[in-house]
Amino acid sequence: MFIRQIKYVRRKIILRKARIDAPGALYHIIARGIERREIFCDDGDRDEFSRRLGEILTRSQTRCYAWALIPNHFHLLIKTGDVPVATVMRRLLSGYAGGFNLSRHRSGHLFQNRYKSILCQEEVYLLGLVRYIHLNPLRAGIVKTLEELDRYRYCGHSCLMGNSRNGWQENESVLKLFGKRAGFARRTYRAFVEKGMEQGRRPDLIGGGLLRSAGGWQAVGALRKAGIHQKSDERMMGDGDFVEDVLLRAKERLHRKYVLASKGIGFEQLAQWVSKLTAIPLPAMAGPGKQRQTVRARSILCFLAVNGLGMPLSVLADRLEISLSTVSVAVRRGGEIVDREKLDIAEL
Repeated sequence: MFIRQIKYVRRKIILRKARIDAPGALYHIIARGIERREIFCDDGDRDEFSRRLGEILTRSQTRCYAWALIPNHFHLLIKTGDVPVATVMRRLLSGYAGGFNLSRHRSGHLFQNRYKSILCQEEVYLLGLVRYIHLNPLRAGIVKTLEELDRYRYCGHSCLMGNSRNGWQENESVLKLFGKRAGFARRTYRAFVEKGMEQGRRPDLIGGGLLRSAGGWQAVGALRKAGIHQKSDERMMGDGDFVEDVLLRAKERLHRKYVLASKGIGFEQLAQWVSKLTAIPLPAMAGPGKQRQTVRARSILCFLAVNGLGMPLSVLADRLEISLSTVSVAVRRGGEIVDREKLDIAEL
């Protein structure tokens, strides 16, 4: 079900699985320049990328826990809202590449065709990923010491240390994991980062699958000796229960889309079904009405339109004459209603 693309490279067939977009999920994103070329040539490039990143994250209500810019690639640790990670990354990469090409009178691809996105189990990997990503400039030789990293402004570490500022990084939510008082939390966080310097590169933190989720071949062997069989997926980093739960939810979303597409259902038919289900006419769902039943109906419609028909949030906002933020909230609320009430779109 997930196989989406077949690519032939030197007579080898590579089967690529579709990305998993899960609302409220933690993703480790890695994007590299094509042929490993530089994508940040100077501070002007880094400033422009940071500006675009902050703007897109804020607009899409995507949270950023860690980030680092390296001359030929970048890392992000983000948690999605209702806007899919694919949409966030498309806006970021295409917008930056267009400006980069224009300023340098060049054309063609700037980034490798496919960035890497790994869906991560938050409670297990959050802090390890924050540390790993923030140590990248040090490992790459961009800065020579931890003291220099403390002030390197193109990495989220300096923001957590209070030496640079931006309005889109989740500083407080990370620091509170190290202590209640800001000063103590920063000192504890820095000691945590310093301890990670001796670990070197961490291949277990840059990909999914059983090997990386378990923490290496030794851990995989121990699991097998103990008779423990874990589900795994190269697109995810987490234990078996986590992988199974994400795949189950993803299949449910794909099933919704398949059912609607197979019946040739469009927005009008979907709206009529929601209207009949909720006894709220479509004209009442449009506009900023706040009556409880109207909000419920609009939320169901928004969720199914986005997740079942693939309608962009902006198009839906125009269609219903409401703001983009209202649509975003409605999609999240609608998903909760559909799951809680077990609404069956097969009836459409």
